[in-house]
Amino acid sequence: MPEERRSEGKPTRRRLGGLNARNTNVLAGGFVWLAALGTLAILVFIIVYVLWQGLPHVSWEFLTGTPTSMGRTGGIGPMIVSTVALSFLSVLIAFPVGVATAIYLTEYTREGTLTRIIRFGTEALAGVPSIIFGLFGFVFFVIYLGFGWSLLSGALTLAVMILPTIVRTSEEAILTVPKAYREVSYSLGASRWQMVTTVVLPAALPGIATGVVLGLGRTVGETAAVILTAGAALHMPTSLFSPARSMAVHFYVLAREGISDSNAWATGAVLLVTILFTNVIINRLLLRAMKRQAAR
Repeated sequence: MPEERRSEGKPTRRRLGGLNARNTNVLAGGFVWLAALGTLAILVFIIVYVLWQGLPHVSWEFLTGTPTSMGRTGGIGPMIVSTVALSFLSVLIAFPVGVATAIYLTEYTREGTLTRIIRFGTEALAGVPSIIFGLFGFVFFVIYLGFGWSLLSGALTLAVMILPTIVRTSEEAILTVPKAYREVSYSLGASRWQMVTTVVLPAALPGIATGVVLGLGRTVGETAAVILTAGAALHMPTSLFSPARSMAVHFYVLAREGISDSNAWATGAVLLVTILFTNVIINRLLLRAMKRQAAR
């Protein structure tokens, strides 16, 4: 009996599969760090390898010149302009529609059949392959509406592609805004629209911007949908109805056809630097906006 009492009074360690809780925690932490470092190492390897292969072939003439001999020689000036135009137009179209949809789902309606249908539709669109969007854009924008292979057709198709991402991220960002913010705004006599525009949207700006960045990255790197809607013209676009070739499409064509390995790697390096530079600039702007909001 005394031995049993002494054993009952001693603290015991729970064992999981032969390991105590402390060792299990150490192993789990090590595994998480290993997974994170492995992912980072893969990312760094891809970036360094592409830049190592492509940057030696990048020059000012390559960035500003026009491709000749089907891209075997010359530069990628028209492709840079087309990529910027397609990305800017698609975000310009999808951003107001996506944010307005998120505001409606969170602030102007209650949970019901309509909201479930809208959410199911956005989630279903997010899982559709890009080639399906391309076929839809080709049939609807290029042929039915008569826009032809053009910047406008490509931008509208890309806007439909990134719309689910913007809707879902904006909705989640708005839902994270505390309800107390809304109650204080109402108590000061603000209308619903004033509350949304002056309180909710500024607080949810970082999350909304994250969705825009994700959508922007998808538009810059898209190939299948762009080929079917914007075309693959090598000349500089002059209007919304001009056919265009993005840098991703140009890289794909050069690599697939074996036209010029050096120009393909150089195009890939410029494309990668463009995406990284855009993400860094947007993140810095977001940090500044968050600091200003916190200072207020």
